[in-house]
Amino acid sequence: MEAQTQRPESPRDPLERMARARHEFGEHGGVNMSIEASTTFTVLTAHTMPELFRGALGPDHGGCYLYGRSFNPTVYALGRQLAALENTDAAYASASGMGAISAVVLQLCRSGDHVVASNTLYGGTFALLHDYLPPRTGIRTAFVDITDLAAVEAAITPDTRLLYTETVANPTLAVSDLPELAAIAHRHGIPLVVDNTFSPLLVTPTAWGADIVVHSLTKFINGASDIIAGAVCGSEAFIQSLMDVHDGSLMLLGPTMDPKVAHEVSLRIPTLSVRMVEHCRRAQVFAERLAELGCDVCYPGLPDHPQHELLGRLRNPGYGYGGLLTLDLGTIERAERFMELLQNEHSFGFMAVSLGYFETLMSCSGSSTSSELSEEDRAAAGIRPGLVRMSIGITGSLEQRWTQLRDAVERVGGTSQRVQA
Repeated sequence: MEAQTQRPESPRDPLERMARARHEFGEHGGVNMSIEASTTFTVLTAHTMPELFRGALGPDHGGCYLYGRSFNPTVYALGRQLAALENTDAAYASASGMGAISAVVLQLCRSGDHVVASNTLYGGTFALLHDYLPPRTGIRTAFVDITDLAAVEAAITPDTRLLYTETVANPTLAVSDLPELAAIAHRHGIPLVVDNTFSPLLVTPTAWGADIVVHSLTKFINGASDIIAGAVCGSEAFIQSLMDVHDGSLMLLGPTMDPKVAHEVSLRIPTLSVRMVEHCRRAQVFAERLAELGCDVCYPGLPDHPQHELLGRLRNPGYGYGGLLTLDLGTIERAERFMELLQNEHSFGFMAVSLGYFETLMSCSGSSTSSELSEEDRAAAGIRPGLVRMSIGITGSLEQRWTQLRDAVERVGGTSQRVQA
């Protein structure tokens, strides 16, 4: 099997990278790759088996496979697509985004080590770092305002093994200054790990110094809210370390992606660009119009967003500012009424967690996807009770959806929230 695609000359052109990635044909010449459903793989000579366990042979070295919990040809081919997407030497897909994040942290840290992370993260990531790992492993995390670069650097200790952030924060939509964070991390000899789930194609973190990129493929990359999946993108050496039979977090903890799932995800990636452009276009229009109504709307594409200019520099040409916006309606009661109107009266979208679906998904972050944070932690992160996170869908016409959205906002009195706040 050929080695994974090397980085092309233009790291800021993800579509060009993806087009250059080696296409995997089906076993009998099909235009789509075949699904390798075997759990185990045979060898032609007995002495090959010890070499596989020793790591001397593998997919990139001899074209050999061992067992489905390590490398599988279909999952491996998806990894090449993801590596091209994120401009890394290698990538591998896992059974979930949390599986990918957990594997990365545990691969980089040992008992008693330290992590510096943004204080605004997906609730599951926060719970992993804040609640799960400390009592079980002694791995501790300092949570800081990721936009305060001095605070980030001050939080790093001799025991710190990684700096962790999200390109666009869940749910506040704060944008990380990736070049500056990378410079801080590298001054201290640690990697910058970036969750790019909210911004695939929009931003290429490795172009700005990130070392490892993680994804929940469940979201925009898959796009249909029918598959749970994750990914780790990084150097070939790091991906290989995750699959080591003695010390690999993916290999030993076992968050294995099923090859049938990998095949399905691989078929969604070619349409990602078209989908992301439309998600961003609609989110931009809705955010601008909500702002004109006087709503307390947050969207990185608005000039008053604190990191508007920063994301303008970081984003790849041809894309907008993301497919999510937040609307602060002041109280949880008003927020719940707003979402009920949109779902039950207008069929505008769904009250549901997750994002990146072709329909709009909306939730009160403080009582759902950020509920793992304490009330004090939510306040520090700027997650207020009436904050509605909206992942803007691409169904229906834009004007039809805007009419529905405006009606719901006006009926709950949301147009006056910016003034009241």
